[in-house]
Amino acid sequence: MTQASIDEHAVTDSEAGPYAITTGPDGALWFTLVHSGRIGRLVPGAEPTSHQLDPACGPTIIVHGPDDALWFTQYQAHRIGRITTGGVIDNFAIPTPGCGPFGIAAGPDGALWFTETAADRIGRITVDGRVTEFPLPVTGAFPSAITAGDDGGMWFTLNQANAIGRIGMDGAVTLHSLPTKDAAPVGISAGRDGALWFVEIAAGQIGRITPDGQVIEFPLPDRAARPHAITVADDGTAWFTEWGGNRVGSITPDGTITVHDLPTPGSEPHGITVGPDGALWTALEIGALARIVTVDSAT
Repeated sequence: MTQASIDEHAVTDSEAGPYAITTGPDGALWFTLVHSGRIGRLVPGAEPTSHQLDPACGPTIIVHGPDDALWFTQYQAHRIGRITTGGVIDNFAIPTPGCGPFGIAAGPDGALWFTETAADRIGRITVDGRVTEFPLPVTGAFPSAITAGDDGGMWFTLNQANAIGRIGMDGAVTLHSLPTKDAAPVGISAGRDGALWFVEIAAGQIGRITPDGQVIEFPLPDRAARPHAITVADDGTAWFTEWGGNRVGSITPDGTITVHDLPTPGSEPHGITVGPDGALWTALEIGALARIVTVDSAT
């Protein structure tokens, strides 16, 4: 039986909205504060710091870039941001106005790839700020999270088209429909087995898709849990947040699901990542980061 020790670390007030989180090249956790327009930094065991952006820019997803800077989307300002570990910030405009960038991930080509939720496009930005956009063969799809697959492509969720998409480095797009109607996929992460793992926020399920498009769905114990983000640990276990259930959960490659309640009610967990200390960390919109360590115990 697997149990979890969960500790919360306050990083801001309850209005700032910690949203996404990643591990940087400097051994720190970097996170977005979506409601206050800041980027936060926390070295486990130290005091948090933050860097102010345009207060209304809406920073959402943040990732470790190929140039050892942190790259993030600005959902409200329709820009891509870059911050060095020393706190130097750059902003890059996207050609399509009002595009609503959300997900972002480093690609195998040394660039960053991102989703444009309001424009049905996938974008690509080089580390010197040059942007290319690729239209999707569907409208109103709300492309959301994106990740690099082991097959050399970028995989993304289509929240309103009920599908998982893949875009190659040449811009070729393939879409795979999901078995469950109106599942509304959001987070996605590459597994250690060549497949991709994703969450279905409206269906209360975890999904797995192979590079050839074969999908398996795993219902959660609480179908109303609204899973939001997902990451995969080194052992192949996928960890996810239950935004509506106030929990974090894990699913092993064979489909075994375990869930853990968070200490504070209504904490609104969003992003999740493997931290620099090897523990799982999740961003809680109430103003904290939670550290999760699992312990195997006798039944």
